[in-house]
Amino acid sequence: MSYSRLIPIEFNHCDPAGIVFYPRYFEMTNSVVENFFADVLHYPFARIVMEEGFGTPTARIEVNFLAPSRLGEKLEFTLTVRRLGRASVAVRIVGACAGHDRLTADLTLVWVDPHGKAQPWPDVLRSRLTAQLQPEEGPST
Repeated sequence: MSYSRLIPIEFNHCDPAGIVFYPRYFEMTNSVVENFFADVLHYPFARIVMEEGFGTPTARIEVNFLAPSRLGEKLEFTLTVRRLGRASVAVRIVGACAGHDRLTADLTLVWVDPHGKAQPWPDVLRSRLTAQLQPEEGPST
C-alpha cells in the first residue's frame, strides 16, 4: 500500500523566481512522513515524542530533483515503505505534479529512545509497518 498527500506550493516554499527552494522539499517530505504515522499507522509524532519520549529521526536521505516545481502548483507526494529493519525503516517518497515526477526521496528513519539510542520498533508499530511493506522492485533511481 502507498500513502499519498497533496501539498500546494505556496509563496513560502519558493525562491524569488517562484521555484521551490530545494530545502523546502525536506520540510514537505518530513510532513508526509509525519502524516503517514498519524493517518496510516495511527501513531502520531505527538504521541511518540511528547507522551513516550521517543523519536524517529531521519538517519539517511537521498533525493533526486527531476524538475522544478512552481508557485501555485499542487504536488502529490506518495510514500511507500520499502524495507523494515530491527530499528529502522526505509521509505521512498515521490513528489509529482500532473503525472510528472518532480523528485524522488529515499529516507531511512530510526526508532530511538530518549537518549538517542536506536531501539527495536515497538510491536504495534512493527506490525503496522509490516502491513505497509512494499519491497523494492530494483535499484533506486
